[in-house]
Amino acid sequence: MLLPEKKEREYRFRLALRIGLPIFALVIALISHTLITNYTTLTRSFYVESILLLAFSIYFIFYLIYNGFRVKITDDISKTFTREYLLNYLKKELKNNKDYTLALISIDNLSDINIQYGIKNGDKVLKNVAQWIAKYLKDQDIEDFPFGHIKGGDFIIGLKGSKDKYETVLELLCLKSSELKIDNIEIKISGAITDTSYSNDIDYMIENLFELQKRVRNSRKNSTDEEINPNELESLVIKAINNRDLLIMTQNIFEDKKIAFKECFIKLNTLSNKPLFPKTYMKVINKLGLSVEFDIVTLEYIITKYSKNRGDTYAINISPTSLRNDKFLSKCKELIKYQDINIMFILSENEYYSHISKYNAIIKSLKNNNVMIAIDRLGSIHSSFLYLRELDIDIIRFDTYYSNENKMKEYKNIIEGFNLMAHKLGVKTWIKNIENENSLKIVKELNIDFIQGKYLSELEN
Repeated sequence: MLLPEKKEREYRFRLALRIGLPIFALVIALISHTLITNYTTLTRSFYVESILLLAFSIYFIFYLIYNGFRVKITDDISKTFTREYLLNYLKKELKNNKDYTLALISIDNLSDINIQYGIKNGDKVLKNVAQWIAKYLKDQDIEDFPFGHIKGGDFIIGLKGSKDKYETVLELLCLKSSELKIDNIEIKISGAITDTSYSNDIDYMIENLFELQKRVRNSRKNSTDEEINPNELESLVIKAINNRDLLIMTQNIFEDKKIAFKECFIKLNTLSNKPLFPKTYMKVINKLGLSVEFDIVTLEYIITKYSKNRGDTYAINISPTSLRNDKFLSKCKELIKYQDINIMFILSENEYYSHISKYNAIIKSLKNNNVMIAIDRLGSIHSSFLYLRELDIDIIRFDTYYSNENKMKEYKNIIEGFNLMAHKLGVKTWIKNIENENSLKIVKELNIDFIQGKYLSELEN
């Protein structure tokens, strides 16, 4: 048991004693007085009733105290519902209302506010923003709605009816928030909205809110991705992995005019013959904790499919967490041990893995088994630059941001700098999405080693 749990139990016990002592004293005084004044006329039932009264008094006091602590309705900082209470409340609302909407409103810069202005000011911002949201919605004749603090700077609001009634209100709220300042602290607010037309499961709806918000932040508001019911999507992903039902396409990567290796692109096949793309299925795989299983299945499938292509190299996107997993490593070495094809793992992660010596040891063991390592998204996420500097890798690939012809011209010095640094470290460079002759000329002038794009090679089955 953790120390906070022990202290909480001690606090509850002491509180129960403080509340119960006056009641116990009154009960004991009543029993004592009755015993003294009516001793000769008392029956046995009196003693039984007295013991039961005292026992039930003790039980009642402790029951009230312990159950009172189990239910906490309001968040101490924001004064909105706590997450636990909010979720329970919304589950009842979804059960009782066919059309129901959830809105996510987030303070995007809360972390920066906490760092720059201190946690106390961050707490003040949370409370004041919650009050500002409530006042704004009240002005729109929206009152008495469940409003809770879900995490960090994120609030969830429940509203009766479909999202069509509230989309404009949410958009205007986010626009109006640009004028909001608390003690001269600038507040950045974003939002997302979903309803029961997507799902009537609270967990899926909240996940969808964060996914929608992510799209908005990445300027993909008009995404045309087909929405699939989350229950159905999970089922499709699990079945495809269990049945090894993958669709693999490859694209040639060139060094000068020679094919150096091939990158594999993986889709999951479904019963409806509508394949699932990575941006759809990867969030489900990560949520269900199936990344290791999926990467093993993918590696096994590719080795089996291309085992006859002796000497060829196939590049596969692998989760870095899989690479650091003992089960995956053991299976990987077992699969490639007797195969005459070469494998390259492409890695990309937003958060830097600090146990760098352990990471290098894993990479070294894979290299001993003829596995090459490539790091993706150089120039976009800081971990890629740090891994270039600190890991014993073979190839680094530029982020697609630098594949655009205009961007290559604008950031030519940056690309040249990264390219020079990589070559001095003995690492080759790779760029993809080269779509025209002008882009190809610029890439060749920049002396990038490996080039990929539709202009050079189409996808192949």
